[in-house]
Amino acid sequence: MRILGLSSFKHDTAAALLEDGRITAAIENDKLARSRTRGLPEAAIRFCLEAASVESDSPHLIAVATQPVKGSLRRSAMRARLSMLAPTAGAFCVANEIGILARDLNNLNIIRRHASSVPSRVISFEEHLCHAASAFFLSDFDRALILTLDEEGDGNSGMLAIGEGTEIRALRRIAFPNSPAWVFSQVTGLLGFLPHQEEHKTQWLGLEGEPAHKDIFLRMLRHAKEPLPDLDYSYFSRGLAKPVAFSEKFYRETGLPSDPTKLQEDQRKALARSIQEACCDLVTELVEYYRRKQGVEQICFAGGLFQNSWLVASLEKALGRDKVFVPPAPGNAGTAVGAAHLAWHHLLHKPRMEPVSSVYLGPRFDRQHTKDVLDNCKARYSPQNTEERRVEAAIQLLQAGKIVGWFQGATEFGPRALGNRSVLASPWAQYVKENLNDFIKHREWFRPFAISVPEEDCSRYFDASRQCRFMNSLATVRPENRCVPESFLLPGNLVRLHVVEQRSNPLFWRLLKRFGEESPAPILLNTSFNLFGEPLVTTPRDAIRSYFCSGVDALIIDKFVLTKAAIPIPFVAQAHASKQVGLSA
Repeated sequence: MRILGLSSFKHDTAAALLEDGRITAAIENDKLARSRTRGLPEAAIRFCLEAASVESDSPHLIAVATQPVKGSLRRSAMRARLSMLAPTAGAFCVANEIGILARDLNNLNIIRRHASSVPSRVISFEEHLCHAASAFFLSDFDRALILTLDEEGDGNSGMLAIGEGTEIRALRRIAFPNSPAWVFSQVTGLLGFLPHQEEHKTQWLGLEGEPAHKDIFLRMLRHAKEPLPDLDYSYFSRGLAKPVAFSEKFYRETGLPSDPTKLQEDQRKALARSIQEACCDLVTELVEYYRRKQGVEQICFAGGLFQNSWLVASLEKALGRDKVFVPPAPGNAGTAVGAAHLAWHHLLHKPRMEPVSSVYLGPRFDRQHTKDVLDNCKARYSPQNTEERRVEAAIQLLQAGKIVGWFQGATEFGPRALGNRSVLASPWAQYVKENLNDFIKHREWFRPFAISVPEEDCSRYFDASRQCRFMNSLATVRPENRCVPESFLLPGNLVRLHVVEQRSNPLFWRLLKRFGEESPAPILLNTSFNLFGEPLVTTPRDAIRSYFCSGVDALIIDKFVLTKAAIPIPFVAQAHASKQVGLSA
């Protein structure tokens, strides 16, 4: 039984293929299109069907994570209540809503036309129910409270549900725009970042700030009688009409200038820290209330708000580390996986499979394809025909202080680079942080790099939860065995950690273990392999382009090693002697 799961059509669209209860392929459309896309994830659909070697019209079921008509009716009802406050903005929103509904219905019609010739059955699920499924069915919990929170999906901003066995039962829905995630995006815009895209920058900016305005955000979002979020519209402009919709009341109570360009750095940090801590308090109160009410301990989180790893770490501390689960792709892309699982369990009444253990579900490329691309690009390379030689080549480069692009196996599904499409560096290399920030990532000083460590060595150096397998949480460095250089530590002795399991990524695990034999600890800096503003690289051509257009010193792609400068290390000499292949680009 094959089920093709599709995300909603708004942003971060994705497709996933479930075969006999197991996800065998999944990818975000942006990674294949090389830009931000909306609508039908055509490239992702093609990949999933090609990965299973089936025809484009042959899945037995197509599950879509949106119900456009219900969503449009809910959003229209909300806008109708606000239209008296801002009739012009209300009219614009009505016209915009008609366009959104028409596009979404057209996308569903396209899917149904393609499915009709098999025939395949097309079924639509509510977006937040798919978020809930993407968390609960990938966890190892048999019974759990589920909370989903994002800006908006099908007219809602969140859902509380109970997952038990193969069933998910909705308890409460949180109507748009009563959402901490929506307010978080408003703060992101106020700070000068791109709302709906750069919320991660707000997250990291707040690390060094003081929560001076937390109480204002709590008053803005708290409900008087119950812990469900309830937006106080007096803090926002008439009809929520402006790009950044805060009202004069907000600026008066915070004492902040209404012109974002006049915000001082300490004010920006305080804003970011305040909304961060307010979200943590709100979610904790909500979960504790319903956890007691329903008599359940475990909690699954999903939705875009929970891509915030600092928030997840705070929730683990408040709610119990072993009680929390966040899926590898908690945002909109993950709803493709959730929709497929809902069809499997709710429609077909099939049993659950083992919990998620691997995210390497995207495209992989055979050696000949990679070589053909390298030859077509006129790139000079050195082949390292065994895994041992490939690892040794990487070790020599890293020990020499080089920054290495690491392209192996299948692309990761989800927002993180987890060791197959990564840029790696030794944390002890000279000027490594400056080189990564200034010449490769071109990003702000306050954004941290991840540290990768083998699972077996993790407890020796870090106090970490299982959410660090997918880089969904933060860890604490153990003071008695402090291995991470000071410049890579976050306030509170925290570190962004990636725990690598041998069973899920044996080659990257082996590289870390081998690096530890030559270094103070088996850890490497790990950041995403992509050019500034682009998605994670997916194909060999993407990797080669990013390598030549950035400050990456070397690239190890499958068995082929490329460097931009001759490096006097043993594997280079061996390669020249046997192949007469130059390493300089």
